[in-house]
Amino acid sequence: MKRRKFINRSATMGTGLLFLGSYACKHEKKAENSQEEEMAETMESPELFFRLSLAQWSMHKMIREGGVDPYTFAEKAKAWGFEGLEYVSGLYYPELEATNFSDEAMNAFVEKSKAEAKKQGLENLLIMVDGQGNLAAADATERDAAVENHYKWVDAAQAMGCHSIRVNLSGSEEEQEWTKASIDGLTKLATYAKPININITVENHGGFSSNGQLLANVMQQVNMDNCGTLPDFGNFCMKWANWPECDDWYDRYKGMKELMPYAKAVSAKSHDFDENGDEKNSDYVKMLQIVKDAGYTGYIGVEYEGRELSEEEGIKATRDLLIKAGKQIS
Repeated sequence: MKRRKFINRSATMGTGLLFLGSYACKHEKKAENSQEEEMAETMESPELFFRLSLAQWSMHKMIREGGVDPYTFAEKAKAWGFEGLEYVSGLYYPELEATNFSDEAMNAFVEKSKAEAKKQGLENLLIMVDGQGNLAAADATERDAAVENHYKWVDAAQAMGCHSIRVNLSGSEEEQEWTKASIDGLTKLATYAKPININITVENHGGFSSNGQLLANVMQQVNMDNCGTLPDFGNFCMKWANWPECDDWYDRYKGMKELMPYAKAVSAKSHDFDENGDEKNSDYVKMLQIVKDAGYTGYIGVEYEGRELSEEEGIKATRDLLIKAGKQIS
């Protein structure tokens, strides 16, 4: 082949390859845009009575084991199609505990989190607070110390534009004593939070708190409009054997019905899925019907805790299941 013909043919082939490459890129980009548009339409669907938020605990392995920066929470939640953010205090403890939760460190956490949420156009909803003491401790001194330890998180939530913090009711292992201590601890903390319009919400999170009737009774006794519950679809184990095995399950559907009248937020816990994409442990249609029947129309937070899927896969599977189940609710 003559050199000139070879050059001309090569140029023609190169142009063709460039065209194909360009077409492929445009086609791929179009597919991505279509997927994003479809997700946006789904999220705004009038068929859904709730909005979707992401519980940061769904990413705890990424952060603790994979080295993912917890401050990328908003960016990732946005990419996965969520509108609201539910922070987990413990995922920031490495930096906060290093300064003994100094004002400077807490302010840095608040400002960085606010900036990232604003950048992504997402709404800060709540902070799940762990490891700050037993609010239902039998000993009054210990209980009061736990209440005061939560003050900084109430302040942080207010500064971040959240509506609530989520607390645990750990403490006494005697039912009546636990009830009395819980009422005292929650009343004191809710009293502190009330002037700055922050809710104190209790999650069914093991022990007596996973007994829907007992926790509902505590709510009735506290009787403050800024103290409520954060019902979780799956956290109704009252006594763990060897996690994830449970020795004593409370009926999760009964528990949801008992806790929903006091709900300030709702958590859609997931672990494993079947071949149809349904959660193996909780009937999401049944759960969502209970939520809707209670008159709740706020955010429902995705909280994936399974082992079979990666965290990202589990988050998306739970999100998709909520959307699918939500469209079946009457």
